[in-house]
Amino acid sequence: MIFEADDFAFKPPAVVSRARRVLIKPTASYTDLYPVSTSKGMLASIIKGIRRVSDADILILEGTPEGEPIYPVYKALGYDFPRVLTMDVKDCVWVEVDNPLHKPLAIPTFWVPNVILSSDYLISVAPLKIIKGSGNFSIMNLLSLLPSAKYSDKPSIGLGLLYNLGINRVIADLYFTLPFDLGIIEGRKKLVSKDDSSRSEVEEYGKIFIGDPYEVDREASETLGLKMPYLDLIKTAKVELET
Repeated sequence: MIFEADDFAFKPPAVVSRARRVLIKPTASYTDLYPVSTSKGMLASIIKGIRRVSDADILILEGTPEGEPIYPVYKALGYDFPRVLTMDVKDCVWVEVDNPLHKPLAIPTFWVPNVILSSDYLISVAPLKIIKGSGNFSIMNLLSLLPSAKYSDKPSIGLGLLYNLGINRVIADLYFTLPFDLGIIEGRKKLVSKDDSSRSEVEEYGKIFIGDPYEVDREASETLGLKMPYLDLIKTAKVELET
């Protein structure tokens, strides 16, 4: 669904009222404020919505590409919310999780923080960013949940081993392995970069996309006229998984 940003207030699905632990995955690997990172205001809206219906534990989980500590980034972004636990991917216990696809596209198993598996409801919330002509949305946001220590032979290149396998295939595999319940794309502003976020254009957009991560990424890509190869891979794999 698409909402006007000015009127947006997060209304959690009914299932959240029964959750004991809700995990929120923002885009927050760098100290750059919104629209590079998820805004503090968006997280506050999500947390407020959850608190209206549940006393569940709320966790914020993120990691940095090179495995540096995430807490200075949280501080720079203003992620300081009462009764919310902030966590660093690199400090978690990692467990190896099987890819449920019969024929994985790139990776048969992923190393992931165990706290994801013990959470009852999972939310991915990302800014609306278009990098090199491709949307960097709610499913792509899951990549920084993977520990760089497991997927890089050189810390300076982050998740380099995954990119060598074909990042669209990796993202499609990750979508099925980490079944997040909700995707939110914060499109108050739209960031467009031909290279990276240091050379980008930002314009007002005024929309919030919210729904199943696959559906929300697909709706955003269609609305913006983008071609997203990982969405095509997910669509095909969904059919194969259901047959």
